[in-house]
Amino acid sequence: MHARVSAETLNALRLLDCCSVANAVEAFDVRLRNEGFSEPRLCCWFPKLPPMVGYATTLRVRASSPPSKGNTYLDRTDWWRHLEAVPGPRVMVIQDMDNHAGRGAFVGEVHANILKALGCVGIVTDGAVGDLAAIEELNFQLFSERVSVSHAYVHVVEFGTPVEVAGLQVRPGDLLHGDQNGLLRIPLEIAKDIPDIATDLREREKQIIAYSRSAEFSVAGLCALLEEGGAAKTLEPFLAEMFGLCRDFRSATLT
Repeated sequence: MHARVSAETLNALRLLDCCSVANAVEAFDVRLRNEGFSEPRLCCWFPKLPPMVGYATTLRVRASSPPSKGNTYLDRTDWWRHLEAVPGPRVMVIQDMDNHAGRGAFVGEVHANILKALGCVGIVTDGAVGDLAAIEELNFQLFSERVSVSHAYVHVVEFGTPVEVAGLQVRPGDLLHGDQNGLLRIPLEIAKDIPDIATDLREREKQIIAYSRSAEFSVAGLCALLEEGGAAKTLEPFLAEMFGLCRDFRSATLT
């Protein structure tokens, strides 16, 4: 049985950009700050769509080599039933196992429509996708490293197992959040607290940005603002580091 969060939490997460969610996750210190997100090579093809939020369901595919007999591999549909075991909304995460990933696209217009009917809100793959214009009209998000005009010999080799895509390790049932900034895995044990923490941190950032754009800006004033707001105790590590730099700056100016 896969753990779930409330519909209210999922809706609140959809209102946040991925960077704000990442800042909030860091505040809980539940994992290293260089883990839990995709590497920059993963491309979000429809950046104007709202953030994608859903539970991972996984596939492994190959596309580069023809079958030993015949022209195509037998189509598999057993993974469709497995997909339904993961709670919705779902994100299909596909690892391309070929040495040169992306030779053929597993998801094009047809599969995108099938996956949407099965409760998926998007797909993530280190391989290729196709039919971008048609899929964008579905309001169905695509993350991939490549685009391909052909399916080649793409076929499912495994499903329901842990996968790794663009440096991000994903297990079935993991909660994912993605937008034009990248893809993030949200630890389920803190998911319900992320929206409030992310909103608080964003408000604090807005104060700093507003002061940085003002005619009164100075380093000393910035340090005072950080200190006044309790940045040394803030939930965002980056602001705490800024506070430390300002403290060092003040000490240097007094000696």
